[in-house]
Amino acid sequence: MMDGSGRGRPRSESARTAVLHAVDDLLVEVGYAALTMKGIAERAGVGRQTVYRWWSNKAEVLYEASVTDAREELSVPRGGDPRADLTAYLDALVAFLARSHAGAAYRALVGEAQHNADVAALLASGDPLRQSAAEVVEPLRSAAATALTPDQASALLIGPPFFHVLSGRDAATLDTAALAEQFLRALHRS
Repeated sequence: MMDGSGRGRPRSESARTAVLHAVDDLLVEVGYAALTMKGIAERAGVGRQTVYRWWSNKAEVLYEASVTDAREELSVPRGGDPRADLTAYLDALVAFLARSHAGAAYRALVGEAQHNADVAALLASGDPLRQSAAEVVEPLRSAAATALTPDQASALLIGPPFFHVLSGRDAATLDTAALAEQFLRALHRS
């Protein structure tokens, strides 16, 4: 079936959504190594060719699912108090990394990127953590007139909870209010 542009059948939004939901759930159940395009298609209730029409490999499916969910989960309204805003963002970040299926997908991709150049390039093309942190950090960085670049300031904010969670420590032991305070002090010293 042609869509009028000569490119074939247009994407079915319900099939796309089913695939994106399926990949997160399946990852949590079987892990990244056992995740397959066939398994994703079966879980989503679509044909394998449907999945391959839109994504080349499991990393691309997982990336899109993670980015889509990360935008929602890491979007924190700002109330005007920098400490409270940073703490709210850090709370959302910790929840994303430690408890969210999308966070599990992101962690799996980060792990895979350590030895797979294609996955590393995929993450570098648009890292949802860097993007979400930049939205919170940039107004504070500009106001502080710091020498830190946007990437340095974002890394300074997300680095401690990221390391904490990815190294297997209990996320409940993180004091996000203290991390926010440390970030603000470091930002004004730089």
